[in-house]
Amino acid sequence: MKHIHILSPASAIDAQWINQAKTRLELWGFRVSLAEHVYGNNGRFAAIDDDRLADLNEAFADTTVDIILCSRGGYGLQRILDRIELPQRPKEQWPLVVGFSDITALHSLMSLNGVASLHGNMCKDISLLPDDDLALVAEKKILLGEPIDALSVVPSPLNRQGKVFGTLIGGNLSLLYGLQGTPYDLHHIIDQCITPPILFIEEIGEKHYHVDRMMHNLRMSGVFERIGGLVVGQFTDCDDDSSMGCSVFESIRNVVAEYDFPVLFNCPSGHIDSNYPLKMMNHYSLVVNQNKCTLTLQE
Repeated sequence: MKHIHILSPASAIDAQWINQAKTRLELWGFRVSLAEHVYGNNGRFAAIDDDRLADLNEAFADTTVDIILCSRGGYGLQRILDRIELPQRPKEQWPLVVGFSDITALHSLMSLNGVASLHGNMCKDISLLPDDDLALVAEKKILLGEPIDALSVVPSPLNRQGKVFGTLIGGNLSLLYGLQGTPYDLHHIIDQCITPPILFIEEIGEKHYHVDRMMHNLRMSGVFERIGGLVVGQFTDCDDDSSMGCSVFESIRNVVAEYDFPVLFNCPSGHIDSNYPLKMMNHYSLVVNQNKCTLTLQE
């Protein structure tokens, strides 16, 4: 029986979502345990930095933990990222970290060490999504170690066609931008990839011009010169600004116009109710055609 340990490494969360997620995960056949401060509430955060850090370090040190499920994102991981104590055992025995949004910081840490992690739903969505939801079914299969089907995405006129095999990296654009120039930035992660990786980005609640600023940061820092493909997820509540002369997605497409890698828009992953899970630091095939687009996990 796989052991899932739930903790709150960033913002506080309503206890009902933890309890309901725990119940559902147990029905799926998992053993579920809870961190000491998982229900905590300290202003914006689930607990003070040292306590959230202690929960993470204890989870990584526990050899019985197979999966670390972050209860929610919010904000807080960047404050403690450089003090996390990683497991002192073979990397194939490290737990699978699950979450998204602020959890991108943890995905970056795992990717930097060549370890897979899951950009996927956390406690609230695990609690609320119907049993037959596409994203929930896929996440359940991944957590159980079962294969999943290829993800089909409706073609967008902004796509750039092509086919590429590569390691998937990335996450929330603001978090990736905030880690630029640190030991956890995209260049250091790309250094761990044998071939040019596929970069995934998503966002919530950012101004159009700020999205443009962050994309140009990645361009000027040379990130786009080193990737083999780009997957653009959901940019929730990132409203188009007419003064920019284009849509948010068009801004993204314009920034990468000079490159020749395939680009897939509107991947159903990010800050949406049905957040399709993506396994970071795993191999994927990305196929972008005029009539069909697929993203396939290569186990």
